[in-house]
Amino acid sequence: MDKKEIAFLAARYADEKKAEHIKVIDLNGLSSLCDYIVLATVTSKPHMEAVEDEISTQLKKIGVYKSNRDGGESMIWRVSDYGSFLVHIMTQEARDFYALDKIFSFGTELNYKKPKTFKKKPARKASASKAKAASKKTALKKTALKKTAATKTAKKPAAKKTATKAAVRTTAKTSSRKAAPKKTAKTTKKSIEKGAK
Repeated sequence: MDKKEIAFLAARYADEKKAEHIKVIDLNGLSSLCDYIVLATVTSKPHMEAVEDEISTQLKKIGVYKSNRDGGESMIWRVSDYGSFLVHIMTQEARDFYALDKIFSFGTELNYKKPKTFKKKPARKASASKAKAASKKTALKKTALKKTAATKTAKKPAAKKTATKAAVRTTAKTSSRKAAPKKTAKTTKKSIEKGAK
């Protein structure tokens, strides 16, 4: 792994820990200090410690160690020296005050983020998924039709019951001798019994 890719890894690890305004500046051949500078802004001292620890821990896993560190107890700025690149982790106030972006403006800013790769899916799989979706739609339509047919058949017996009640009422009215007011079925029975006596 080359120096540039390791500097990119450090920037990505800072990004994973929510550091802001991350820059990787290429100074290769322009400075005797180092080849790359990584600048990252943090919001607090605990955030600074988390970012620094993440970078250090992850780079140790691939065999890259710090050769020096400065600002161990500082609350605004820490620098880690990895030989070929430096990592500056600082608060926004320190970044504005010291203006490292302007100091190293003669270098070239690099894009440290991994390029996104898109994989194309085979056309057959896409058509198969469309066929499945279409078959699901037709199955849903069939079940919906079955449900509506079942509700229609359930409603028909209910209509017959109301028709038989109406028929009973009309026969009760014709069989009674007195004209009774339409109140309930009990009153019609009583009126029928009175008329029979």
